[in-house]
Amino acid sequence: MQSPSQAYNRKPYLYGILMAGIGSMLFSGKAILVKLAFAYGANAETLLALRMLMALPLFWAIFWWESHRKEMSPITWIDRLKLFSLGFLGYFLSSYVDFLGLQYISVGLERIVLYLTPTIVLLISYFVLKKPISRLQWYALIVGYLGVFIVFIQDASSTGISAWLGMILVFGSACSYAIYMIGAGEMVKRIGSVRLVVYASSASAVFSVLQSSWHDPYAIFNQLPQIYWFSLLNASLCTVIPMLLIMIAINRIGSPLVSQAGIVGPVSTIFMGYLILSEPITWTQIGGMMLVIAAMWLLVRNDAPRKKSPDKKSDDFDGAEPLN
Repeated sequence: MQSPSQAYNRKPYLYGILMAGIGSMLFSGKAILVKLAFAYGANAETLLALRMLMALPLFWAIFWWESHRKEMSPITWIDRLKLFSLGFLGYFLSSYVDFLGLQYISVGLERIVLYLTPTIVLLISYFVLKKPISRLQWYALIVGYLGVFIVFIQDASSTGISAWLGMILVFGSACSYAIYMIGAGEMVKRIGSVRLVVYASSASAVFSVLQSSWHDPYAIFNQLPQIYWFSLLNASLCTVIPMLLIMIAINRIGSPLVSQAGIVGPVSTIFMGYLILSEPITWTQIGGMMLVIAAMWLLVRNDAPRKKSPDKKSDDFDGAEPLN
């Protein structure tokens, strides 16, 4: 029987797991809202610009609160330029090609491909940074990509050649975010996760508005009311709020456990796609998804999770969900 003190010590971990799971589910709702907005005639350029414009004040409100809660060290102009570049890669380019890809594939396949981002980080680290990969990690990579291929077969059987285009676009999105994560992992230790996200998202907002204006100068002002509501939900419920939950969860339980809790992301996406978008669920799709989840679990377990005390704060960035 647990003592009262033991039960109390477990609460921060339980709350951390709960926040990570809810955050992952909310992130997954992004694809549903984008699909619904496409049905009303919106395009990827406008949706991305509206999402980032509506999310920006919320991100800066979090930054204002964080800056008053604790003192922040100054950052250099070199750091600002790096943050601007990371914002382009991780929040603008990654999100844009992901939105484009959603026009051609199911939300379930999109989320499963994005869930492979840690494997792409691993491969970049191996081929570019010359970091070793263990035999278990190679097995996890093979299993994960086999699972994606199985789910892809399901999409290709219903949408044909366009599934290839959607798959390539979303995989490109995951690659862009993987590069962002490698660069962000070095910077977050110096400037903090909140400031990194706020600066990078601000850069993304600039890029997305410029792109939307070049595509159609009046597009962000001439949308149906439903598009604005979808964008507001996307910016708040599926972007800022889950990002905040994930950050708090990482501080409480660490990146490895947050990554494990993120398993609910692709699972919830497939079922939301079925309930809201009437996308079919097949045993082939479920089998491929389980292979991907198993592969990610192996990678996280192999990463030797560090035990954290409930009161120990962390600025780890490894467990962050893709914003795209």
